[in-house]
Amino acid sequence: MDKKYILAVPNFSEGRRPEVIEVISGTIKNREGVKLVSCEPEYDFNRTVLTIIGEPEPLKEALLDMAAKSYELIDMREQKGTHPRIGAQDTIPLFPLSNITLDECKELAEEIGKELFERHQVPIFFSGQNARTENKKSISYIRQGQYEGLKALLDDPNHPDHEARRPDLSVDGKLDPKYGATIVSADMEGLTAYNVFLATEDVSIAKSIAKAVRGPSGGFSTTRAVGIKFPERDGVVVSINMFDCAATPLYRAYELIKLEAQRYGVAVTGSEIVGPVKLDYLLNNLNHYLGLQGLRKEQILEYHLMG
Repeated sequence: MDKKYILAVPNFSEGRRPEVIEVISGTIKNREGVKLVSCEPEYDFNRTVLTIIGEPEPLKEALLDMAAKSYELIDMREQKGTHPRIGAQDTIPLFPLSNITLDECKELAEEIGKELFERHQVPIFFSGQNARTENKKSISYIRQGQYEGLKALLDDPNHPDHEARRPDLSVDGKLDPKYGATIVSADMEGLTAYNVFLATEDVSIAKSIAKAVRGPSGGFSTTRAVGIKFPERDGVVVSINMFDCAATPLYRAYELIKLEAQRYGVAVTGSEIVGPVKLDYLLNNLNHYLGLQGLRKEQILEYHLMG
């Protein structure tokens, strides 16, 4: 019988202390049935994104150990960063990768959330296909206000959104002062992180273009975007989370950003994909720009080396 594989793309709220990142990501390494594909620290965001492939049970144990180490080494009372976050182990999203169904991933996400709560009493939000309410399907809804704002809201029982914003599992309905909370989810598709670079130091231009790209403000329904400055490089960035690169290919977002940048007289100097990406999400760009017809993955020689 073919083995089952799940893709997990968790993030924890530390991107600046190499020694902490190494210890937390090290909980995934050298485990049978689990492979750490990439570890992507982001200094300005102050978070690290891991990409992990694994068989269900070994992956579950690896993710539980990873979260435990995040809770031990990260204190949300001290953590600061530019990326939205509510917890030390901020998210644990699961996606079916090979020979496994979405329902099986949902079941595993339930087990992970419940075990984290039982072991650490950390508040748990279930999102995506595991969401208890329609609003909580969106991670951005859960993260509104970030750690500081959500903590204050949940500390106030008279707040009008108090009941709607409570964790799904918790001791007292509040965030843990040190741990914050963890968001656990299963979905069919994971996000692709995509950055487009602009030849200007005016971050307001990047923010205006991001507004045109992201779904809630009139852009693509499957994207979320922000305009930011990366201190380590020239120019500013439109940083995009793309949740369905089949429905909204990378080239479509790239071309829209080039079009929007023209009105400001600003050039697009390039782009980057952060972390791993599915082969299909590269091939649809190749098809578009070269006008290829009927290109099949089987025509790519390296495809036949993949296990």
